[in-house]
Amino acid sequence: MGEKVITGERNVLGGELMACSYAPLTGFFRDGSCATHGAQGVAHLVCIRATAEFLEFSVSKGNDLVTPRPELRFRGLKPGDRWCLHVLRWIEAWEAGHAPLVVLESTHENVLRYAPLSALKRHALDLN
Repeated sequence: MGEKVITGERNVLGGELMACSYAPLTGFFRDGSCATHGAQGVAHLVCIRATAEFLEFSVSKGNDLVTPRPELRFRGLKPGDRWCLHVLRWIEAWEAGHAPLVVLESTHENVLRYAPLSALKRHALDLN
């Protein structure tokens, strides 16, 4: 995947926010990034790489990220896919011991309002 910088937004490491995924196309604005574009209330900020364990956990909690939803232009996630996850969903999985891997360079700095950098780093794809 080509690394694209999201101008003006920062990641949890303090650098420029990088794109998360174009296939599947992710982000609240479906632009490939976990950016807010200055909008209030945008919470799909954690760029993850999905694992089978996380996807099963998510379905068990009522957040089905696996089943395709063509009407929403969503093909469903499979292990290995990168996705902008809602920050509270990541925290729920983290607290339950099922956190997916995090792509720190593509995770929005606003996540730090909810989760410590140390926890994100323990699950970091780009540090492990």
